[in-house]
Amino acid sequence: MAKFYGAIGYVVDEVNGDITVEKPIERFYKGDVYKRSRKLEKGEGLNDDISISNQISIVADPYAYNHIFAMRYVKYLGVAWKVSTVNVQTPRLVLSLGGVYNGETVET
Repeated sequence: MAKFYGAIGYVVDEVNGDITVEKPIERFYKGDVYKRSRKLEKGEGLNDDISISNQISIVADPYAYNHIFAMRYVKYLGVAWKVSTVNVQTPRLVLSLGGVYNGETVET
């Protein structure tokens, strides 16, 4: 089983007066990679779309438990991947990953 240490991206609402803006933040976690696989899918464009079916189990902190709804991506192997499902297995969270995340991320 491979080990994981990386950023999990959350999208939270930031309120400035009457304007609400979605702001990405990242927190770092460690855990294990349960399943490692990739798949090419015929896309609408010229190139095929790539997705992975990895499951990453992280040791969760209170912030992760309270913001499961805001988890958007995991930076893994140099790419931000969408979090498709989150399975709670206290004290861990098992994140299932999907396609490449194309939203706004924190620049590092």
